[in-house]
Amino acid sequence: MLIVPTLFDSFDLHGLTLPNRIAMSAMTRTRASEDGVPTDVMRDYYVQRASAGLIVTECTQISTQAHGIIRAPGLHRADQIAAWRGITDAVHAAGGRIYCQIWHCGRVAHQDMRGGVLPVGPSPIPATGDFFLPTGRVEFPIPRELRIEEIAPIVEDFAQATRNAREAGFDGVELHGANGYLQDQFLQDGSNQRTDAYGGAVENRARLMLETTKAMIAAWSAEHVGVRLSPSSYLYGVDDSDKLVTFGFVVRALDALGVGYLCLLEPNAKDAQRGVQIRNVAETLRPMTSVPIIVNTGFDKAKANEVLSKGHADVVAFGVPFIANPDLVERLRSDAPLNKPDPSAFYGIGPKGYTDYPMLAGAVSA
Repeated sequence: MLIVPTLFDSFDLHGLTLPNRIAMSAMTRTRASEDGVPTDVMRDYYVQRASAGLIVTECTQISTQAHGIIRAPGLHRADQIAAWRGITDAVHAAGGRIYCQIWHCGRVAHQDMRGGVLPVGPSPIPATGDFFLPTGRVEFPIPRELRIEEIAPIVEDFAQATRNAREAGFDGVELHGANGYLQDQFLQDGSNQRTDAYGGAVENRARLMLETTKAMIAAWSAEHVGVRLSPSSYLYGVDDSDKLVTFGFVVRALDALGVGYLCLLEPNAKDAQRGVQIRNVAETLRPMTSVPIIVNTGFDKAKANEVLSKGHADVVAFGVPFIANPDLVERLRSDAPLNKPDPSAFYGIGPKGYTDYPMLAGAVSA
């Protein structure tokens, strides 16, 4: 008899037992120190949500050059590693499992929060939209095009960050290859107009993504490395003339590497308004890979169970619901009402709108 999985069934992620199939999505919350050190309030935040089948942290910079968000954490200095160790130890003590999402912002940054140093990218094409500075919102600058000899050191930074994550006690790492950041910028032909070995044909544009993944695997192991992709996103102006061909190539190549999982983002409301080339991402790409799939974006309990029952994904990640509901797993299990999030406190400093959301009466944090 065919057993149809639900959100509350366990899942074996390469020997790491997830007690449920509810992942906490990576979400930037800007609660690190000004110099990128994780803080005690971040520890409390993740511990509160340790009942998730898997926690994926906010994007964590792999180097000074990768810095693109004010008060975002890093994983490239000893003090950052030590602070993350305090968080992973606390999450594990609460019964949780936690991966670190590592990233490089690429062109999505501004020189005024980088000591005057311009952000870098595959080509001198600025991101679209605007950037938040304490003084207000500003347009993105034209990034400096990376020289080809600068690319290998960035790949090594990802490998070192992977080693640092292992030292910090994480259960694994996730490459942020989505949402218009560096690997995504190189991958899509709207932001990559290079004519060297990293531009042109999809095999060249995917080179940075695949070299980075291989380096991360060599630094730990394939089953401990996940990759996040957003095939239908236009965030920060990333676009591609044929997303199905481009992302189909990448998904098959990552499958050949045997990565630990793929986290696939479905289109959000803004993407859908613009019109997307791949409307049902997990359903479309699932036949191209045999690795576990975590699906993300816009799910509630009913939609999540549906995508699991159809076999399009193995785990469902929730974002905003986890912001306002540290005990989201129990609330979904018991069909309890959800707290309403406060968008004005999504980014900020301190516990307000971060660790002060109420739990269900009588509930525990993990």
